[in-house]
Amino acid sequence: KSPASAMATRTPLCLPSLLLPLLTLLLPLLTLLLPQAGTRSFVVDRDHDRFLLDGVPFRYVSGSLHYFRVPRVLWADRLFKMRMTGLNAIQFYVPWNYHEPEPGVYNFNGSRDLIAFLTEASLANLLVILRPGPYICAEWEMGGLPAWLLRKPKIHLRTSDPDFLAAVDSWFKVLLPKIYPWLYHNGGNIISIQVENEYGSYRACDFSYMRHLAGLFRALLGDKILLFTTDGPEGLKCGTLKGLYTTVDFGPGLLSKADNMTKTFALLRKYEPSGPLVNSEYYTGWLDYWGQNHSTRSIPAVTKGLEKMLQLGASVNMYMFHGGTNFGYWNGADEKGRFLPITTSYDYDAPISEAGDPTPKLFALRNVISKRIWAQFQEVPLGPLPPPSPKMMLGPLTLHLNGDLLAFLDLLCPQGPIRSILPLTFEAVKQDRGFMLYRTYLPHTVSEPTQFWVPNNGVHDRAYIMVDGVFHGVLERNMKHKLFLTGQMGARLDVLLENMGRLSFGSNSSDFKGLLEPPILGQTILTQWLMYPLKVDKLAKWWFPLQLLKTPVPPIPSGPTFYSTIFPILGSGGDTFLFLPGWTKVLLLVVVRGQVWINGFNLGRYWTKWGPQQTLYVPRPLLFVQGGLNKIILLELENAPPSPQIQFLDRPILNSTMHRTYVYSLSDDTPSPPEPMELSGH
Repeated sequence: KSPASAMATRTPLCLPSLLLPLLTLLLPLLTLLLPQAGTRSFVVDRDHDRFLLDGVPFRYVSGSLHYFRVPRVLWADRLFKMRMTGLNAIQFYVPWNYHEPEPGVYNFNGSRDLIAFLTEASLANLLVILRPGPYICAEWEMGGLPAWLLRKPKIHLRTSDPDFLAAVDSWFKVLLPKIYPWLYHNGGNIISIQVENEYGSYRACDFSYMRHLAGLFRALLGDKILLFTTDGPEGLKCGTLKGLYTTVDFGPGLLSKADNMTKTFALLRKYEPSGPLVNSEYYTGWLDYWGQNHSTRSIPAVTKGLEKMLQLGASVNMYMFHGGTNFGYWNGADEKGRFLPITTSYDYDAPISEAGDPTPKLFALRNVISKRIWAQFQEVPLGPLPPPSPKMMLGPLTLHLNGDLLAFLDLLCPQGPIRSILPLTFEAVKQDRGFMLYRTYLPHTVSEPTQFWVPNNGVHDRAYIMVDGVFHGVLERNMKHKLFLTGQMGARLDVLLENMGRLSFGSNSSDFKGLLEPPILGQTILTQWLMYPLKVDKLAKWWFPLQLLKTPVPPIPSGPTFYSTIFPILGSGGDTFLFLPGWTKVLLLVVVRGQVWINGFNLGRYWTKWGPQQTLYVPRPLLFVQGGLNKIILLELENAPPSPQIQFLDRPILNSTMHRTYVYSLSDDTPSPPEPMELSGH
């Protein structure tokens, strides 16, 4: 649909014949009164510190929703609930790596159909604040930047490095013309566009880069669209640029001390002396890291902060209003003294839950928004919000052992291995995400337990070690850096490397994956490597009864192993939450961790013993109901219970950390006391 047709009000199917002549007379007058593409405008009124929408004072109360974290069939449901809460706008990112998987190869189909999402927002009567990056953070893999950028190892991301700018220019010359018809003054619903994202937190402070981006946006989008920047209070110095409207972000945590909001907005005024105050990211909750507690923000704290900002006449975007899910391998990671991968769930303690249900926080915020005391008051739509979606319980279901990962190597890597004297990174062999197997053979017999390690914290991110198919343990970035091995000369050494998500915030260094240094056994540097980039998703998508392959099944499975089962769902089914009962009761020092696919769709990672997330959200549209058969596949990477089962629950478990988080020193394997956590931005 074109923006004009998407924005248009639907005409009733039939009208009394007496009204038709009257409408014919009124149509020319209505045409003059309604804003047209040529008269529509969204501008800053600096004289009165406000926005003007079509010449009328305007303030947005917006919420963040990421189309890439929500199945396409559920977009309309989430947007409708946001509109019914009283929001008049939504804010969302565009992840570059989601749309350009290889240089010059673009994907805007299915759940990547950006224009379809803009259309759905228009039908929900929501304006759009667009954040196309090129960097987005968002706790998303590599902050939205494509991993293929790192195939040039010396590239400097988010700077005026010519290699980076060439890739950015090529991408935006595809993306920005697509959204040009959707700019508000062109008849669409996009009222403003962010340039870069919290650039002041990157510490590069490359104003030439920011000026290049601003010039590119203006060249491709024109002078009428409002361009802006967003930074935390500490990032305003390097994140702002003359000609781009300056906004700030902060959450309720900043308000714990008296007048912190006033001080933050006063600091904003040093960079943007006039115009409306804008908080582009007012945090309704927070993200979760594996091994940490589930993050929450209290309802009174969130509503009190929103109320105070509305009293000041500020425009506000609530981040997140609906978080969604990091399906597949799309989660990002932080680096706060150690590597911190982000959980599969992006529930965020948001007003709309991961499963799309209104929460008490939503109703409390709706009450604040609906107060008639605000200047530029906007009506909250009448009518109740939809009830929570139907939920389903099922099981327990017993999983069948299909065999260890090594038995399926020919299917997982049909093109065969890549040979190299020294191990190559994921990026060097064009394996962006997931898993890669490194294989070599012991150059001499090791009779006594001998230290096996990778120098310079060179495991990125988690390595599963096997000798002649027998699992010996794990090495992990920043956490555990050595094992002790034995074996005969010529024994096969397999190292399965897992990419747990590239850094999405807080680092100026490129986050390469795989074995970054050659491993060392005793005093011997191991060479002559075979590398198998694994296509696990393809195998899961085209899964067939693996017993036909007659793969050897280990009597006591250990290490990376496939399990599966097939089950029917009678009736209409519903949303549900996959739970692995008993998987937390494995030996105390054994961690249960892996990846799950249902009907060929990659649900994401589980890390049951580590927590806090214990369940994986399964949207109903992924399931075959009314007696249809469903296939579920697990790749358990370490140790499953003796009789592994799964269960589908009617509610999530997101706040159960079963294992203490330790920081391992790189000099020994003695656990250190837990370190205090620092919060990142977006």
